[in-house]
Amino acid sequence: MNNSKRFYSLKEVAEILDVTYLTVYRWVQSGKIRSHQFSKQHRIESNDLQAFISECKYTLNLNVLDLFCGAGGLSSGFHKAGFNIVAGVDNWQDSLDTFALNHSNSIALNEDLDNLDINSLDSKVNQKIDVVIGGPPCQGFSISGKRNPNDPRNKLYQSFVDIVRYYQPKAFVLENVPNLVSMSNGLIKDEIIKDFELLGYKVQYKILLASDYGVPQNRKRVFFVGIQGKEFQFPKPTCTKHITSKEAIDDLPEETLEEGINYPLPATNGFQQLMRKDSTGIYNHVATQHNDKTIKIISMVPDGGNYKDLPKELWNTRKVNIAWTRINSNKPSMTIDTGHNHHFHYEFNRVPTARESARLQSFEDKFRFLGTKTSQLKQIGNAVPPLLAYELAKQLREQL
Repeated sequence: MNNSKRFYSLKEVAEILDVTYLTVYRWVQSGKIRSHQFSKQHRIESNDLQAFISECKYTLNLNVLDLFCGAGGLSSGFHKAGFNIVAGVDNWQDSLDTFALNHSNSIALNEDLDNLDINSLDSKVNQKIDVVIGGPPCQGFSISGKRNPNDPRNKLYQSFVDIVRYYQPKAFVLENVPNLVSMSNGLIKDEIIKDFELLGYKVQYKILLASDYGVPQNRKRVFFVGIQGKEFQFPKPTCTKHITSKEAIDDLPEETLEEGINYPLPATNGFQQLMRKDSTGIYNHVATQHNDKTIKIISMVPDGGNYKDLPKELWNTRKVNIAWTRINSNKPSMTIDTGHNHHFHYEFNRVPTARESARLQSFEDKFRFLGTKTSQLKQIGNAVPPLLAYELAKQLREQL
């Protein structure tokens, strides 16, 4: 806020509070925030705005519990949207170490979620929970759409349901792979909705494309969002022009960089500036050293190409249909997965570094990953893109 300014337009207030213009207008109409009218235009006085912000710090401080939190992609987006991340729960210590480093005000709990003692968990969390988020495996169902009690993945999904039942939060967000919607002719999707409707939630689901929300990656994920007593309205796409992979990472050099070193190249666009915000340097930029044969094969593949651009005698050198794929510099990246062995930099003859992959997932540069390089890449590939999570969380906060 500009302390020397006395009056703000509704548009300016919306930008300050990071909400929509319509939200501010509704607050004015309902009397939640005092306004003055000048030539039929609403203006909000600086003192009234400051009082509103101070009053709302408590009402908007919604507590979040992140299950299957991994490195904390969902939590990062929710934190950026103004939620308080109370705790992240997972049973992979590498990801929890990363979560703890980047969410210093949150608790990182190593818990076995397929044999969960909720009372024990609650004693460690020890706070009221307003929102439960996470991406539990939901494949523990038979082809008929019914639960298979012997499938361990069903226990993990059931733990998510049990925790929502226990805390009765205002809302929950469940994330998963998009083909979950069509599995078993939609019966699994229907079963998930039914489980939460029985707990009193109105449940909406939608497959979202990450590149529609500022993420330089064509990653699809399905989100189930339930709110007590009202239907969630999913956010509309925020990008009319998608961020390309080149726009995301062309300020990062080919070679390995020492941890925390200053940026050797300037930012070339707004996305890179956003990723660099509050960062003290570059971390996790370690280039893979491929053997000469691999480098030679990669060099034959053009920007955006794949194994079909190679001589036919090399087509079967890797037995997967995504083999030898170059990222297309003029488009958002393909989905960043946990293996990173078949997708190569659009220009350099190597796989992307962990930092480049993190950029393509929209993790800000200040977000550091711990563990081996293989572990870091797995953490990044498993995560929900923070910018997508942010848009979802911002919409949820407004509706709560």
